Amino acid sequence: MNYREQSLKKHAEWRGKIETVCRVPVSCREDLSLAYTPGVAEPCMAIHDDVNKSFELTRRWNTVPVITDGTAVLGLGDIGPEAGMPVMEGKCALFKAFGGVDAYPLCIKSKDTEEIIRTIKLLSGSFGGINLEDISAPRCFEIESRLKAELDIPVFHDDQHGTAIVVAAALTNALKLAQKSADGVKVVINGAGAAGIAIAKFLIELGVKNIIMCDKFGIICRGDEELNAAHAEISLVTNAGMLRGKLADAMKGADVFIGVSAPNVVSADMVRSMADKPIIFTMANPVPEIAPELAAQAGAFIVGTGSSQYANQINNLLVFPGLFRGALDVRASTVNTQMMIAAARGIAECVAEDKLSRDYILPYAYDKSAHESVAKAVAQAAISSGVSKLFSK
Repeated sequence: MNYREQSLKKHAEWRGKIETVCRVPVSCREDLSLAYTPGVAEPCMAIHDDVNKSFELTRRWNTVPVITDGTAVLGLGDIGPEAGMPVMEGKCALFKAFGGVDAYPLCIKSKDTEEIIRTIKLLSGSFGGINLEDISAPRCFEIESRLKAELDIPVFHDDQHGTAIVVAAALTNALKLAQKSADGVKVVINGAGAAGIAIAKFLIELGVKNIIMCDKFGIICRGDEELNAAHAEISLVTNAGMLRGKLADAMKGADVFIGVSAPNVVSADMVRSMADKPIIFTMANPVPEIAPELAAQAGAFIVGTGSSQYANQINNLLVFPGLFRGALDVRASTVNTQMMIAAARGIAECVAEDKLSRDYILPYAYDKSAHESVAKAVAQAAISSGVSKLFSK
């Protein structure tokens, strides 16, 4: 099937993938008096007296905006907020289908960091959490960090942390099969944008000690004058051996390759230069860093991609519905590292020991039990780490 052509036809038929559904009856005078005026004045004043009542008397407790500026949409780049709407609508549909979360696309027509932050802050009282999507680096780092510091509801940039969580889950099970430990492997990450940097930071939290970051110019090494602020920061906790060179140099002797970069940048010879039982995650879309078949022929022990056409799809869909479900259920004030680690473990543990194989290291994205596992794990981690507003540890 030509998915692109069929999708265009379907979008013309659907005319939108989500809609508003009325949850209350409005068919008579009494219905209107309760749902609207004059009765609605009472919950309004209750919220005026205590703003936290907005989580109890409105749908705020279950609502999340999917917010973009359209600057980094899928693999399409800076296509603008209106052109990003089909992706944001799709994300909202997935929030509802797999997490029961009411999500709304908000596409902001600005590339100004301060303007975007201010806009989201002004709207935040309508929502239980904030999902940032497809905002280009390095602006996405400041937007997320500022909002996390200045808002008391969960703020989550899925391109960064959703990707990091699902990669960590995949790596956990891949290392189990390869009989290797997180603290003993050499990991090469190609692509030092929002996703790559977030993956590196999260893997360090999980105990990975030897990470080498590469961008299109080669290995990132601290002290290099041309590094931007984000690359300079990540260089302080990666590449401890101060290795310099190109991607091919980095991959020699590596146990794991993680690609969030560009098509066809990895050769079969690079795979052959890696350590025994190499693990290859090629997540560039729609064309991966190396074709999975070619990676396997070159000796890859496990191959994961970002595509549903192959085994081991490494898909953010396994993360965000359950993560927000769990955070909203306990009214978390943030998404912290403990909650992210819980989400990764919740995903990895969904693959039973007797089912785990080289072609099955992650649950399928449409497996609702996986989303329920993530939600439960995240909610408990929020309580245990003291960020739940409803329950104390």
